[in-house]
Amino acid sequence: MVEVLRPIGAIARALDSIANYEFKDLALAKGQYLYLVRIVEQPGITQTELINLLKVDRSTAARALRKLETQGFITRVLDSANEKNKRLFSTNKGKELYTTIRRENDYSNQTALTNFSSQEAQLLATLLARVEDNISADWSYVKKGNKREY
Repeated sequence: MVEVLRPIGAIARALDSIANYEFKDLALAKGQYLYLVRIVEQPGITQTELINLLKVDRSTAARALRKLETQGFITRVLDSANEKNKRLFSTNKGKELYTTIRRENDYSNQTALTNFSSQEAQLLATLLARVEDNISADWSYVKKGNKREY
């Protein structure tokens, strides 16, 4: 069997470690940049939608969002259609950080794809999206309290 998850994990941990180190100066705690980026890119996203997008647990997301709100990077607005939901929006302060975070992401993406043709890069993106879809089903299944059979 071909082992793909170890290199994917190593890449993810390396990039997360780099980002956390470089974003210390931006007053972002570990991993907060992930939440901020998705909120800027998808204004009005709910916490549940964000959790599903990032594949994190509810308590981790709640802590990160609380910190981002306290720091003035995001705001929560009650959903007029369903008052149980709060919609997440970036503040101007958050949008300013997003520019720097986005530059780092673009740089890392370009570095990761060095010596790839555009066709290879597109194929890799397509294949990784399929891997993510495959894993998402298991993530949802386990998050609902189930155990996988293996």
